Parts: sequence; structure tokens; C-alpha cells
Amino acid sequence: MTISWAYIYEHVGTDSVADRAVIERAGQRTVLAPVPDAAEAPALARTLVEDYDVTLIELCGGFSLADAARVAEAVGDRVAVGHVTFAVDSVAAAAAYGAAFESAVTQPPGQAPTPA
Repeated sequence: MTISWAYIYEHVGTDSVADRAVIERAGQRTVLAPVPDAAEAPALARTLVEDYDVTLIELCGGFSLADAARVAEAVGDRVAVGHVTFAVDSVAAAAAYGAAFESAVTQPPGQAPTPA
């Protein structure tokens, strides 16, 4: 028997099929699945349940609580949905990363992001 779970993360410009990675070892299947936009996560979650029989989905901490709720609603009670959160002592670093991420994804191609 294989236990399957998935980690969904947002990465602008990715293709959720072509850029998906699957690691299968010792009875466990891990699916690393990007979405180019958080709005695509619920549909991807349903696909991962159907195609890989995942029973746990973990969402990157970059997803909002509303995004996480939409994913949970999309898969219903068939699958556990977790949402990575940041410990209090790492909130400042997480915020700095978020600002750098937003700066990087809004820059024209080839232009360096503005430091935070």
C-alpha cells in the first residue's frame, strides 16, 4: 500500500502538470505541485486527489486563510488539508520574504528586484 500526500505552493509562471514532481519511496508518494496563481489551487487539489489518491494536502504558508478554506472546500472531508504557518519568531523574516517575492514578481523581465 502506498500513502500519498501533496504539497501545493505558488510559483508564478509554472505549469502545474509539467512542473510537478513526484517522489515515490518505501510506500510513500510525495507530490510537489506548483500553481501559478492561488486561484488555481482548489482545482489542482481535486486533481491530485483523483490522480494520485492523496489523503493529505499541505499548503505553503504563502497561501491566505481564504485560499486554504477554498482548497479544503474543494476536496471536502475526503482529504486532510494543512496550512503551513510561521512561528512568532520568524514572522519578520516571513514578511521580508513576502515583500521580496512581491517585488520580484512585479518587476519587468530581466530587471533585478528592489531590495526590501
